[in-house]
Amino acid sequence: MRHRKDHRKLSRTREHRKALLRNLTTSVFEHERIETTLAKAKEARRMVERMITFAKRGDLAARRHVARFVHGDDVVKKLFDTVAPWYAERQGGYTRIVRIGRRLGDAGETALLELVKSPELKEKLRQEAEEKAKAERAAKGAAKKEGKAAKGGGGEGGEAPAKKERAPKGPRTDRPGMKGTKTTTPKHTARGRQRGKSGD
Repeated sequence: MRHRKDHRKLSRTREHRKALLRNLTTSVFEHERIETTLAKAKEARRMVERMITFAKRGDLAARRHVARFVHGDDVVKKLFDTVAPWYAERQGGYTRIVRIGRRLGDAGETALLELVKSPELKEKLRQEAEEKAKAERAAKGAAKKEGKAAKGGGGEGGEAPAKKERAPKGPRTDRPGMKGTKTTTPKHTARGRQRGKSGD
């Protein structure tokens, strides 16, 4: 009987299970969506929602509590500054589990564990991504123009530097039949020498 034992052991020891859940929780906050087995997703969802609840408090004690469990200062900063404000008006239900079938290796049931986003939030994030992409493209275009100007601006007024003039070539005297040339006898190949010996 498993009375009052609602956690899944996931065929791991306590230390291994804790490390696994820490890694899954960190990955959810870093990538906002992960693919794992259904059992792991259900266990990781408990920790993800608990960390978001702490992040919504926003005080120093909550930040220290989250930093003890979540890996990386940049992930903790993203959780407090970016993810937690998404759910300021939401009381629970911050994640979603979507079943995606069984994997080929061991037929384990897999699922997506992702953060829930409202349509308004999705539209806002899409617009921000578009603006960021436009700014990056504009910066790349300006950098290319500066590079071209630097390459072409050798003289005054941005004029290209003049090409060096080559000295005129004199008449060739190394052709056969021309004066002043040394005629060389053609080299006989090994096959020709063999034929000559056999004919003697």
